[in-house]
Amino acid sequence: MAEIRGIVQWVGRSGKRIGVTVLGFGLLIAGIIMLVFPGPGILVIIAALAVLGSEYAWARSALNEAKRRAGQAKDRAGWALRRRRKDQDPA
Repeated sequence: MAEIRGIVQWVGRSGKRIGVTVLGFGLLIAGIIMLVFPGPGILVIIAALAVLGSEYAWARSALNEAKRRAGQAKDRAGWALRRRRKDQDPA
């Protein structure tokens, strides 16, 4: 009986971490599946990293790296768009 009480107390104290872990990995698996099948796979993976990042340092650093790379991609896309517009201007 004391063993069950100990388990219940541990789950009570660790409930948030357990919930975040289950939800985060569920989202991560769904995102990976969506990379193959139709769906917003990359967005779901980023959401999973955001959820997991609230409890795990490795997920937080992976999310920061994803943000950095997204910013670089945005800058490259903007540069390419400005260059295309410049090349198309009949000046």
